Amino acid sequence: MATIPLTKRGAEKLKEELHRLKTVERHAVINAISEARAQGDLSENAEYEAAKDKQGFIEGRILEIEGKLAAAQVIDPSELDAGGRVVFGTTVDLEEEESGAAVTYQIVGDDEADLKQGLISISSPIARALIGKEAGDVAEVQAPGGIKRYEIVDVRYL
Repeated sequence: MATIPLTKRGAEKLKEELHRLKTVERHAVINAISEARAQGDLSENAEYEAAKDKQGFIEGRILEIEGKLAAAQVIDPSELDAGGRVVFGTTVDLEEEESGAAVTYQIVGDDEADLKQGLISISSPIARALIGKEAGDVAEVQAPGGIKRYEIVDVRYL
């Protein structure tokens, strides 16, 4: 089984979701199923069907998270020593050459990615273009609107 890279923060978020699913959501859906069963005929009971569907989703998500955590390689960016190179977990300050716009991204695992928070997936085109480069290098990214060039201003291990 292949390992799944996660930052320390990402692993904690998955553990919190797993805990919530097991301790809150699972019990709530069991109660909803019990209440729906008490209403009688299950063949025409929409509440029962909805609760069973939700239970299937919750149990599936629990298994998915447990599998990801079992296969996780948790990486703490603050403990990295990559010699100034961009690697998984680093925070990178970039400047788009054409517009001069400054952006900051942290390269994280697929489950942690959230562009609005500046978290980009390791498998994204921009992260793949940045990996292995260092401050002062230029990364070319194939974007839907054509090739974009980013100068790496700073690489930080936070």
